[in-house]
Amino acid sequence: MFQRTALQALREWAAKEERKPLVLRGARQVGKTTLVELFSNEFDAFINMNLEEESYARLFVSGVPFEDLLAGIYSKAGLRMDAGRTLIFIDEIQNVPNAVKSLRFFYERRPDLYVIAAGSLLESLVDNHYSFPVGRVEYMAIHPCTFTEFLGALGEQVLVGQVEGLGVPRSIHEHVMELFRKYMLVGGLPEAVARYAKYKDWVKLNEVFNTLLAGYQDDMEKCARRDKERDAIRYILNYGWAAAGNRLQFAKFAGSAFKSADMGNAFHTLEKALLLELVYPLTSTSFPVLPDVRKSPKLLWLDTGLVNYVAEMQERMLFTTNVDELWNGNIAEQAVGQELLGATSLFGAKRLFWVRDARNSQAEVDFVYKHHAHLIPVEVKTGDNSRLRSLHQYMEESKEEIAVRTWAGPMTSDIIRLPSGKTYTLYNIPFYYVGQIHRLLDKVMG
Repeated sequence: MFQRTALQALREWAAKEERKPLVLRGARQVGKTTLVELFSNEFDAFINMNLEEESYARLFVSGVPFEDLLAGIYSKAGLRMDAGRTLIFIDEIQNVPNAVKSLRFFYERRPDLYVIAAGSLLESLVDNHYSFPVGRVEYMAIHPCTFTEFLGALGEQVLVGQVEGLGVPRSIHEHVMELFRKYMLVGGLPEAVARYAKYKDWVKLNEVFNTLLAGYQDDMEKCARRDKERDAIRYILNYGWAAAGNRLQFAKFAGSAFKSADMGNAFHTLEKALLLELVYPLTSTSFPVLPDVRKSPKLLWLDTGLVNYVAEMQERMLFTTNVDELWNGNIAEQAVGQELLGATSLFGAKRLFWVRDARNSQAEVDFVYKHHAHLIPVEVKTGDNSRLRSLHQYMEESKEEIAVRTWAGPMTSDIIRLPSGKTYTLYNIPFYYVGQIHRLLDKVMG
């Protein structure tokens, strides 16, 4: 198994003096369990409990004192209770509400233990009137693999350092762009990445994607509370992938006959399961960040590889000769959005974009990136600066002095003078640097 950058976030959690049990959040098959197993190599003892197994679920029987529970956990694992620095992993915790409640006692009575919980569809607990102990757990988001993790899986360690250091030699720019295109096709789901790294064969990814999609379909249909919602979920999972990067209307989505309310409920169920995000726009260029939920959201899916596979765009991306068409398409927005989210382990982080709907003056900027106290516009475009009218409009209204444009070319910068006389610096960055945007802004903003 290749290394994940989230390992460093786990190490930082483990080093905290006021450490709380950690709940990993992420869609099915983003690598939560494998990540914890990798992390377990840094401990003296590891107790791995999957609560889908009845023998582990029975440990959390109601009414058992915490000390008895803990003794049973160690006994089941065949370990003495003085086994040293111990990591306890409670997987599929949503299956046993008493296990969720126990996290409070791990925090209050055994803060010396390192406890991580994870599970599929944790939000289903809310519908069953269970919740995680407030103030006694912390959360970490696990996303699909980033481009640098993809490079690491391919054994391109030198290139990983160059990308992270914003120092890719211009002489290999086209080579790295080709690797990014492969990343867009494979996506970041660990099983797909590992399969491609081993075989370098696109056909061998089909089985992986089909299995993942079947699992998502089964999970989501179990979550539906009504037949109409189940049917709408099935429709979205069959026909919604091609809408990646697009703004959408719930009513008649993708040619369906579903009512707006039924389709909206289905989308929100899928969003709770972290399979997609409905990104609502900002209408202001300054803080506070208040997305306007009355406007049409932009649809971003969990993974660009799944998008390309289900929307049948693989062949087009593999053999297209029109580079501008490829990088200007909505799939480029999906990939950029995925990289922007992959850079953070903060659960609940939302992506943003900006619209201006003034009469006779509409404008839209693809993303707005929060960097400390700044709202930096990010456009996903190629071509020259004359095609960036929406970005220029944003900068006219904003106090920011820096903007970013992602494109297929090498990294450059331009000083842009607006009609008002204001100037700003536009950083043109290749797609493979999107995941390093925080490093770029730290560097240029001081």
